[in-house]
Amino acid sequence: MKREENKSHCPINFTVEIFGDTWSLLIIRDMIALGKKTFGEFLESEERIGPSVLADRLAYLERKGIITKKPSETDKRKFIYSLTEKGLDVIPIVYEIALWGSKHSLHPVAPDAWFKAMQYDKEKVLKAYREAVASGSSFMNGPNSVVKKLDL
Repeated sequence: MKREENKSHCPINFTVEIFGDTWSLLIIRDMIALGKKTFGEFLESEERIGPSVLADRLAYLERKGIITKKPSETDKRKFIYSLTEKGLDVIPIVYEIALWGSKHSLHPVAPDAWFKAMQYDKEKVLKAYREAVASGSSFMNGPNSVVKKLDL
């Protein structure tokens, strides 16, 4: 007998089943923090995800409605990935995980702008984050980046 899609209907279980592997959250991190949008850009991440694992995770996140994929306007061989509304709702979760890691990691490494952002009102930072990513920018990069918006 085939098991249902989710082990249970617990909200925590639902979230963990989507984001409980290492790679899904790191892909989302790269999208919201650095503005990565293409397969090749994700492959360049410091954690060195393998191409087959990356392809699997991108397809999974797309099936779950977290990201969308569309052909690049400039190179039809490439696809551009972006967050859906459902995906944008993950930003506060990633933000809180990053805060926790910044506090408890022995040697946290992040751009200075990240640590400056932690000094701002959390709601203001999260609003700027969502607006930046929704417009195609990210925390660090793009004309509507959080760094530019908050003058970090």
